[in-house]
Amino acid sequence: MTIPYRYYDIRRVSGEVTQIDVDNGKVDQAGTSFFDKAVIRVLGDKGWGVFSVSGKEADCEKLSENFIREAYATSKVTTVDITIKDTPSSIHSVPSMRENPADVSLDEKVSILLDLYKSIEGRDIVSRRINFIEKDETVSFSDSHGHFYEYHLCRNGFSIMAVASRSGIVQMGYERDHTISGLNIRHRYDLAHEAANRAEHLLDARPCKGGIMHAVLDPELAGVFAHEAVGHASEGDLVKEGSSILKGKIGETIGSPLLTIVDDPSLTEFGFCPVDDEGSETKRTDIIKNGILMSYLHSKETLASMGNGDAGHCRGMPGIEPIVRMSNTFIENGDSTYDEIIETCKSGILLKGSRGGQVDPGRGMFQFNAEYGYIIQNGELTDMVRDVSLSGEILQTLHSISLVGNDLALHPGYCGKGGQTVPVTDGSPHLLLNNAVVGGCEID
Repeated sequence: MTIPYRYYDIRRVSGEVTQIDVDNGKVDQAGTSFFDKAVIRVLGDKGWGVFSVSGKEADCEKLSENFIREAYATSKVTTVDITIKDTPSSIHSVPSMRENPADVSLDEKVSILLDLYKSIEGRDIVSRRINFIEKDETVSFSDSHGHFYEYHLCRNGFSIMAVASRSGIVQMGYERDHTISGLNIRHRYDLAHEAANRAEHLLDARPCKGGIMHAVLDPELAGVFAHEAVGHASEGDLVKEGSSILKGKIGETIGSPLLTIVDDPSLTEFGFCPVDDEGSETKRTDIIKNGILMSYLHSKETLASMGNGDAGHCRGMPGIEPIVRMSNTFIENGDSTYDEIIETCKSGILLKGSRGGQVDPGRGMFQFNAEYGYIIQNGELTDMVRDVSLSGEILQTLHSISLVGNDLALHPGYCGKGGQTVPVTDGSPHLLLNNAVVGGCEID
């Protein structure tokens, strides 16, 4: 019997994950696990049907019509009419690696990390931890339109945490690095020393009370703002369901004319996608250009429903249906130097690093915790402060950007949404915000 589908696609991801954890001199974990998963999506009379398989059943050459039939059967319970838009389909080449992590034995990786662990030193350091993860994947994709793509990509990275304590005060320094360019843990003493030094310096930083003041955001915190407050609000599924402050604002000026925010899955950073997980080509999308909202991020489904943007932003974990996701999200360079930004601020605060926070893209509110900061007086940095946060309304904050630096820096990491976690990169140059709402800091 012929299956009356309108469209189907099959995405198989196979590979291995290596994890190593070193905690206070002991190797807590060091091992490799293997996976092989496939997800079949079928667009039936109304909506999607999804069926997942793993192990030997995930072999695309053996994915029989029975699995497509199973996925089609699940589509019959959907009641919402769904259409998808045909999109350009192509694949980018995966760049070569300096040193393939797969060519380095587990024992050697453990030895490198233990050596790195020993370099985390300081009089007040009481705890140290290093985590390493390497994910080696082969991805294949095919659909009912005759497209077929396959690529191999290895991501690896590590994080270093140092905890310092003195007189009942406890502070933490944290550094990380993730990449697709090859093994990145050799001789990374710079990050180990930075984590330890920051933890100790924070013991002497002063906590105080906050207020409304000019604030300079460093590239890491500004990148988190771009990702969390703007990037998520631009994702087509959230816009469609009314959970975004950006709904209905295409073509409107929603921020400073100095501001351009981009999501580019074709950029060969940690969030690189050679082709998206429903076979659409990936390319740069300007979300905001010169302060004007230009585009949303889309899947084939949200693009057909809403328009105003580009597909190519659909991603999913192995064996799970893809959803609209960011990849490499950043604020473009402006014309100002770092020194000009600090001098122009005159009186305020420099906020550095990120320790998480909260964002509500539907209400348009956010609150982010900086790792630390420096008081700015008379256009110069003075005292170091800790326990600092930035909060406010997304759109008001976008309009309050008065200077954009020329020192764009990107930071890799992971993003969670809908129960799925994917690799991403975010970044920015330094930014100057006028009259920002800063918590946890008082300027004398």
